[in-house]
Amino acid sequence: MTAPLLETARLRLFRMSDESAEDAAFMLRLLNEPDFVRNIGDRGVRTLDDAHAFLRNGPMRAYAEHGYGMYRVEEKASGASIGNCGLVRREGLDGPDLGYAFLSGFHGRGYALEAARAMVGYARTAFGIRRLLAIVDPGNAASIRLLQKLGFGFATMARLPHKDTDLKLFVLETDR
Repeated sequence: MTAPLLETARLRLFRMSDESAEDAAFMLRLLNEPDFVRNIGDRGVRTLDDAHAFLRNGPMRAYAEHGYGMYRVEEKASGASIGNCGLVRREGLDGPDLGYAFLSGFHGRGYALEAARAMVGYARTAFGIRRLLAIVDPGNAASIRLLQKLGFGFATMARLPHKDTDLKLFVLETDR
């Protein structure tokens, strides 16, 4: 078994692999959750083959190009994959972006906050990142509250290239 990249009181975060049947099956499920599609977007991943390609062209490419990406979040108590959390480099943003998404059955338990807090610390210690961005759909009040709890402040409305909706852009800057 692969060692976790990060561990918190209740969670483990793992690198994902395009060769893992478990990672592909999990991402297929997560990417098609109604909340994911509504708040983040439809990635067009409909089959396990699509999920393997998504992992190859997303997290795996990000790990190779930047040293970081999105990570699978596992609940320690059950061993279940419950979400993902990580750092993303997006076209149209001038720095790394904190991202997270969880299966709807695990909302409201503080898991996203716990994983995101660990990821912010990882960004600082592993990569020396002192400025993190986060984008969120303006209607996603839960995600906005989470970012505020982490210390992110609203900066501006932003529109990413090739997208037709405005998003709220939050920034976290620290010298710690």
